[in-house]
Amino acid sequence: MSDNRSASRNGFTSKRVILVNGIPASGKSRLAVELSAHSGWLQLSLDGIKNPFLQRLENVDRPFNRVLGLASYQVIWDIIGGAPQGSTFIVDAWFGFQPQEVLQDYLQRAGVTQVVEIWCQIDAELVAGRFASRLGERLPGHVGAEYIPELKILAGNARPITLGPVYSVDQNVIEQNKPVNIVDIHQWIMNSFDTQIQ
Repeated sequence: MSDNRSASRNGFTSKRVILVNGIPASGKSRLAVELSAHSGWLQLSLDGIKNPFLQRLENVDRPFNRVLGLASYQVIWDIIGGAPQGSTFIVDAWFGFQPQEVLQDYLQRAGVTQVVEIWCQIDAELVAGRFASRLGERLPGHVGAEYIPELKILAGNARPITLGPVYSVDQNVIEQNKPVNIVDIHQWIMNSFDTQIQ
């Protein structure tokens, strides 16, 4: 049984969110999927909501892609807002694309009272290589190779949002065949949530 379905039975009655944060191609989606499979918590991702629209719409340029991203972001928090108390969600996104105050407002309106963050750290050359290798798999409407110089600058400047405890995952180490330990991350999350309610 997932933690979502058993939470109220265990005495937990508020909403909890794990923010899996990082710039594009930093490994956050794979980590979020693995964490969801291990924990039973529902994973919501920006691209997971946006991509079906990109499959249907034609001639999506970067400004319209951003509008779709903003709408998809709102959908995520509407889903969480409509969920029952005792729910836990994993949200996979690059949270730096919006002002932090926007996220804080969404969290408040959704009734989220506990937040932890998994930060995916990656260096410029590695993220550029990852992004370039996936260009052929990306749907029309997503940014292309022209985004790589901007992405490399972003890799040097991006930081976690720190609205709660932060667990940093070094994607540069993972690239050296040292896989992330989902069990350890899940235990850290549970300990962090427990600390927040003490």
